[in-house]
Amino acid sequence: MAAPAESLAKLPNDKSGAIAYRKKLAFYLNLVIPSLASVLEIGCGSGRLLSYLNGSRKAGIEVSEALAAQARSNNPDAVVHVADACNLDLKESFDYIVVSDTLNHCADAQLLLQAAHRFASDNTRLVVTTYNALWRPVLSFLTWIGLRDRGPLLNWLAPGDVQNIAELSGWERIKNVPRILVPIEIPMLSNFLNRWIAPLLPFFCLSHIAIFRKAGSPPKQPSVSIIIPARNEAGNIAAAVQRIPSFAGEIEMIFIEGHSKDDTWEQIQKVQKDHPDKKILIARQTGRGKGDAVRLGFSMATGDILMILDADLTMPPEDLPKFYNAVASGHCDFANGCRLVYPMEKEAMQFLNLCANKMFGILFSWLLGQHVKDTLCGTKVLTRSNYEALAANRAYFGDFDPFGDFDLLFGADKLNLKIRDIPVRYRERTYGSTNIQRFRHGILLFRMVGFAARKLRFV
Repeated sequence: MAAPAESLAKLPNDKSGAIAYRKKLAFYLNLVIPSLASVLEIGCGSGRLLSYLNGSRKAGIEVSEALAAQARSNNPDAVVHVADACNLDLKESFDYIVVSDTLNHCADAQLLLQAAHRFASDNTRLVVTTYNALWRPVLSFLTWIGLRDRGPLLNWLAPGDVQNIAELSGWERIKNVPRILVPIEIPMLSNFLNRWIAPLLPFFCLSHIAIFRKAGSPPKQPSVSIIIPARNEAGNIAAAVQRIPSFAGEIEMIFIEGHSKDDTWEQIQKVQKDHPDKKILIARQTGRGKGDAVRLGFSMATGDILMILDADLTMPPEDLPKFYNAVASGHCDFANGCRLVYPMEKEAMQFLNLCANKMFGILFSWLLGQHVKDTLCGTKVLTRSNYEALAANRAYFGDFDPFGDFDLLFGADKLNLKIRDIPVRYRERTYGSTNIQRFRHGILLFRMVGFAARKLRFV
């Protein structure tokens, strides 16, 4: 008969070193877990970590009655269940399920992660932390000098092992973030190293924090709103309406005109009048920048899925079904257009712009912990419910992005949304010229990356 799938006789790690480590780990977990979220910790032990975590509603599961009693003492407002998680049916779901270092003590990690589905909704995020095997001799030394309690033999699962087991259990990894170079408190030194040096030395960090979402499929035919910001794009307006294919049960197009010097607004009014069979909404922005136009369009949208299509049509409207299918089928939460996979037309992107786009892709992949090859493709797609959550949390970064691309990507990462690149063939413009000023806007983009790095990595 298999041993319990959660913590096997875990000892109460209440030594000073263990408490310091749990506080540091909780700090980074709280960057992931919103304060109003409901949180369940499986294998909560003595409840120390649970007591430090964010959460408006907390619960724990612990197989040991003695440890569960300590967990209740440390968390008087939490509900702590004495049970093997694999045999417990709570008949309730949680926004976040935390499995912190428990897989290291687990007889059957796959069985445990399969059981976690019992406590999950379609929007639940699973957060798994494990130790870096490089730290094995260090942790043994800390145990030997008395800063860490002795415990049962650990599995020492590598991040790849955790990802494989989780995927076999019906979870899809969003990202893996290494954290903590110094787990004990050393005045002035530990905070400096953990904030500024650890992000640069991920292979040496003690803890790996992996975030997963359920692998599942939402409804297959959600409605769609396509936001089309347009500035000096008069020659492309009619073509945009004609070229957008019919790929969903209900499609609305929302044109937002932005202080054009040509007759873009007149062309927008004309297509609305000429196509009474299509749902076309129009507006003129009072603010400045594409980001402001997109936010106005999103505020008008009624569709289940929100799309952005640049009016220059360099991203072919015929490719929009690819983005729709990726989100509607549950393959991702955020579909990001990628122009850097297929060969592009000769004049579609200048060489320096191409180099900058590749550089931003590398920086973003590191910042977000997810592969993002092209950050500045104008086409980005997500559900309206996820956008509303993103907008509600926008204050974390502030209104710092006039283009809107970084604002959406950083916001999606903060919500732990699964981001996936959608390769497209980038075309030359057939009308007008770009609104991007290469050097001035390039400097601004690098400043925004530095700002976001302090919010996402160097914290």
